Amino acid sequence: MAVVTARGLVRTFGEGRAARRVLDGADLDVAAGEIVAVLGRSGSGKSTLLHVLGGLDRPQAGTVEVAGERVTGVGERRLSALRRRHVGFVFQFFHLLPELTGEANVLLAGRVRGARADAPDRARALVDRLGLRDVAGSLPHQLSGGEQQRFAIARALVNDPDLLLADEPTGNLDVQAGAEVLELLRELAREGRAIVLVTHEAAAAGIADRVLRLERGRLEAA
Repeated sequence: MAVVTARGLVRTFGEGRAARRVLDGADLDVAAGEIVAVLGRSGSGKSTLLHVLGGLDRPQAGTVEVAGERVTGVGERRLSALRRRHVGFVFQFFHLLPELTGEANVLLAGRVRGARADAPDRARALVDRLGLRDVAGSLPHQLSGGEQQRFAIARALVNDPDLLLADEPTGNLDVQAGAEVLELLRELAREGRAIVLVTHEAAAAGIADRVLRLERGRLEAA
């Protein structure tokens, strides 16, 4: 069963002759336990695709469903609730709040309105599971890139999402830290999550069950 289904996605930036259509009828299905890597040149629309799948951006045409719930065409309140329940985001630049410790960044994700009741306990358990307990009290600038990314992944998992969207998650990491993050993503997929991974790195694409290329606004087998 597909965790995420997208049909006919269209997203255009700019107007008139300067308009650029980065998604032009893109379709995608990703099943539980599957990792799909999306490749494409810089500016091809890979990040836009993730934002549309996760409800951070709205397409001008097309539909998206995540865990059987409609993402497109719904109000902001319902969309926010859907993201909290079903979608986790991991970014290249981590986006940890600099004034909070690593663990506090993870705990914060469990304090948003509508979060799971067990989110604080789950956050602490994730910090332990990802081998971060010894640095849990450190601020982001005191952490290595690999540690920051693992805290970011823990934060994305606090509400136990069905879908994990990862935008160049190893782009700022050295080879060893990148390999550790990729192995973690593979482990998370084995637990039944669907993962869509945007990357330009061969090692990251190498952990995927399928590799697609975003060309001229459509997803094609690489």
